[in-house]
Amino acid sequence: MLKTFSITDIGRKRKVNQDYIYTSEKPVGNLPNVFIVADGMGGHNAGDYASKVTVETMLAEMENSFEKNPTLIFRKAIEEANDVIRKRASEDEKLEGMGTTVVVASCMGRFLQVANVGDSRLYVVGSKIRQITRDHSYVEEMVRIGELDRADARNHPDKNIITRAVGAEDKVEPDFFTVELQEGEIVLMCSDGLTNMLEDEEIRMIISGARDLGGGGQCQRRQRQYQCDTDRAVRVNYPAFLEMESKYDQNRNDDRRSLRDPGKNRNRRYVRCL
Repeated sequence: MLKTFSITDIGRKRKVNQDYIYTSEKPVGNLPNVFIVADGMGGHNAGDYASKVTVETMLAEMENSFEKNPTLIFRKAIEEANDVIRKRASEDEKLEGMGTTVVVASCMGRFLQVANVGDSRLYVVGSKIRQITRDHSYVEEMVRIGELDRADARNHPDKNIITRAVGAEDKVEPDFFTVELQEGEIVLMCSDGLTNMLEDEEIRMIISGARDLGGGGQCQRRQRQYQCDTDRAVRVNYPAFLEMESKYDQNRNDDRRSLRDPGKNRNRRYVRCL
């Protein structure tokens, strides 16, 4: 049986929550369920607007889709959202430069279908924690080509530069994943407000102490402070996070702005999350 929990929080630094989440355990179009996390570019104009419009546009596209293939449904929904964001930004100078990350999933039997753009993530948590999505970020590319160690990437000065976002370019390229779930595993979807504050193993430890969403349980207090809700969902003080099962959570506290990489990728557009 699918059990879900979702929460988002403005955090301690910002006046506007740039995140937008959606969860439905009921069918949306031809998908049996849908879960979405979008993280607007805070330093850009209307990051909160971009994340909200992206999710709403994706849902409308999914509800009206005749496709059966979840990858095609996700692709068309993200492409439509990208077109809407680009169009509205061109029509209103106050919205110019807006954009958002997005990660979307649907659980189909024991298989999880996933798509993402940007650095919002999806994890599968059991005895170990597995990051399913791959960040579309500058440091991730450096790690992939061997120019940066994974351990050094976390504190790299350019760690908040993302290379793809909904609304950043005329064309958007999502990544797609299919994951076979095992009994008892938990799916976590989150923005980088969570992953910037906690190591993956810390996330796993928090979640493994809060499997029952309805009962009591234990929480530990570590140096970054996390606490249990009365409903046993785990909450991290900075970001909230969105869990599915499984559970979700999300939030972030970063500003973002556009820039171009001054190096060999001079013509490639990047987005920096400050």
